[in-house]
Amino acid sequence: MSKMNDKGILKELREITKNRKSWKSHIDDVASKLDNTYSDTVKAKALWLLGEMGLKNPEEIEKYVEDIAGYMDDGNPKLRERSTNAIGRIGRADKNLIIPQLDKLMTMKDDESENVRHAFIWACENIATSAPELFLENLEIFLEMISDSSDKVRIEAPEMFRVIGKQKPEYVKPYLEKLEWISQNDENTVVRIHSEGAIRITKKALK
Repeated sequence: MSKMNDKGILKELREITKNRKSWKSHIDDVASKLDNTYSDTVKAKALWLLGEMGLKNPEEIEKYVEDIAGYMDDGNPKLRERSTNAIGRIGRADKNLIIPQLDKLMTMKDDESENVRHAFIWACENIATSAPELFLENLEIFLEMISDSSDKVRIEAPEMFRVIGKQKPEYVKPYLEKLEWISQNDENTVVRIHSEGAIRITKKALK
């Protein structure tokens, strides 16, 4: 579609975004923008908005979850990022809606795009906020991601231990020694701060 059409559609999506009270009635319209007749720019905006809509109205988004998750396979890293984000937001509201997509979500940790890998951690944090049990056997992944080639990813990775540690501290306990070392020795200040925060939250929950 033309850039002029994109401009009008993006304006429409921005207006919908502003009016949260009308989200439920606009879900079908926004989901229709995932059709391949629309540009990647429009689809990226629609994916982001569908994630936010799904957090607020999970029952109404259910029929579109598979379509949303399908973009985790897209050739455009922006669409993979937005799809991953959206699955995280929807899963925060209702884990059962995204459990069929969980194996696919976990593969995003190896994506070539640092933004997608960052979105993967952020999505897992969102889901773990309400369903930490889904990640209790995968915490080693997030420890490994503290050594990612991207600082953006490395900074986010310790936050998963904070989220899990607050609710299921016994599962983070085995990682405290390694997190302690990272909090004292990592070259990145924010990685150290986030690791220390995860330790503090976990120890508090263990008391």
